[in-house]
Amino acid sequence: MPKMLKPVRTAEEIAEMASRGEDVSTFFTNKFTVVRPVRRVNIDLTPGMLRALDGRAARLNVSRQAVIKTLLAQALSETGGHERPKKKAR
Repeated sequence: MPKMLKPVRTAEEIAEMASRGEDVSTFFTNKFTVVRPVRRVNIDLTPGMLRALDGRAARLNVSRQAVIKTLLAQALSETGGHERPKKKAR
């Protein structure tokens, strides 16, 4: 027997259903990712570094920013610099 698909609802429709007291739990998976705030930074790179980054980004079919983040995360984890600083005891 074919599996029945849930009807597609907009966020507004789900909100209205919840406002009426209807059970809307079937629309949620309880699986989520916490997104931390992002701070924008500027860096100066040589033309050669940009060419190398763009070349790698093209090979991987991702953005330049994704390459920078990946390489930086790898470098920080290798050097142990990816940890949060410990709070000072008072």
